[in-house]
Amino acid sequence: MARSLSLSLTAVSLLATVSPSFAQELNALVWCDHTDPALVQPFEEKFGVTVNLKEYEGTAAGLAILEQSQPGDWDVLVIDAVDVKRAVEGGFMAELPADQLPTADFFPEVVMAENNTVDGKTYAVTEKFGYNTISYDKTKVDPADMEDMAALVSGKYDGRIGIYDYYLPVLGLVALGQGIDTADITADNLGSLKDPLFKLRAASKQVADVVSAQTALATGEVDIVVGGGEWLTAVLAAENPNLDWTIPKQGGLRWAQSIGVVSGSTQPDLALEFVKYIVSPEGQARLATSSCYWGMPANAKAGDALTVDQKQVLRWKEQPDFLKRAQLYPIPDAALDTAMQDLWTEMLNQ
Repeated sequence: MARSLSLSLTAVSLLATVSPSFAQELNALVWCDHTDPALVQPFEEKFGVTVNLKEYEGTAAGLAILEQSQPGDWDVLVIDAVDVKRAVEGGFMAELPADQLPTADFFPEVVMAENNTVDGKTYAVTEKFGYNTISYDKTKVDPADMEDMAALVSGKYDGRIGIYDYYLPVLGLVALGQGIDTADITADNLGSLKDPLFKLRAASKQVADVVSAQTALATGEVDIVVGGGEWLTAVLAAENPNLDWTIPKQGGLRWAQSIGVVSGSTQPDLALEFVKYIVSPEGQARLATSSCYWGMPANAKAGDALTVDQKQVLRWKEQPDFLKRAQLYPIPDAALDTAMQDLWTEMLNQ
């Protein structure tokens, strides 16, 4: 018995020696769409590893977690594409080998090299995109009203509106409603957004996170979600085909999320393999249809791995028009970001 145990232990020792990935773990700071087992399990099984996922919302929260962590605590980071530079400047992201990323297969508009590279070096890659606009139940509101953001504060829908609880896209939408491009939001004109933002809040029933906003719209607690879009309604389409979304005449915001390796990762090679898996056609199709929320895959070849129905829900054929009509998130410096968060907090306290 003792000899048998000794042989078994020796076998395990040899296996660990010849298989560097044996019993490894990868720690990723992500958005909720990455927590779907259907996305992560194929990677875990292929590499024989466990991927530990921590979910967060909002760049400020993610960077705060990294600031409070020790080097090596995190290996992978998912972040708003427009905020990659902030993370790089904070020393949180490692350079990626651009020649190992399939960006030639991406929708050209979402390669976003101007965001994912700094000083000619690549630090992240776009993985998913979509739109923050207006989601609604088309059986309970007039779809024609949803083409004009002014209808939201007309009084007609008071108490039937939900607001997505993320200051950047909603302030961006409010700015578009005032004729201000998202790239032109400054400390000088931010004050002009206070009145329309507060009017929107007064007409609304709730300010809610991703899951709560989805639930409220699906159950009829609210009939409209400002800041919603395909990411909010697509995952519910099969059960509730009455839910829809639109980009109003004032425009919408295009969100894009990027993924990269955290600086100081103790497993940079494995972390890079995870990034490469996520932007592969198979990984992209799974990410696009994640159980938390759907969105367009950055890699156009993911279309080959999606069903006809899935592409229809994502409005695959309409993307050229949507891409033209949407603006990127605001990209505030530290001072403006603080001012925007302060305005948002003031609104929440109303």
